[in-house]
Amino acid sequence: MQVLQAGQHKLILLEIDPAAVSEVAGQAGFEVRARESPGNIILDITATQRDSPLLLFDAADPANLGWFSRCQFYVDGRTGNVMQTPISIANKRDRSGRSVSNGLRVRIAKELPASFRLPGRQPLTEQVLYAMLGNLLAALLKTGVAVCGGNAVQPLAGRTEAPGVRN
Repeated sequence: MQVLQAGQHKLILLEIDPAAVSEVAGQAGFEVRARESPGNIILDITATQRDSPLLLFDAADPANLGWFSRCQFYVDGRTGNVMQTPISIANKRDRSGRSVSNGLRVRIAKELPASFRLPGRQPLTEQVLYAMLGNLLAALLKTGVAVCGGNAVQPLAGRTEAPGVRN
């Protein structure tokens, strides 16, 4: 981890190893393709050994109340940001434009404001990020991740379409 100062702005530069990130995703049970850019690492993850969708569900649906109470991670549905982390997600699409139910695109920011802290005021390090990513990926397979509001990120589990008018 490095600290970069540009004028009055301070940034934390995480030295994330794409091979280590791929290994974490592989250990969680995902097939992964990683791409690195100057400010991000982008992962295309797919749970190839899984027949059911990833547990990314709509937090506003009353039918998902049991999942919501067990969640460790929440996603802002308008931006895709996993709340209080440097990670964001997006749906993967098939050729016809529908969401792929067993895969996601994950972006990890390598540049963060110096004031960034995890819940409990814990500072972010590379090792903490690897553990957090592993926990997020495990939650997608086992306990669930809630999508809160918006429509940029579509849920993959539970009721995936908006409830209509009943006759």
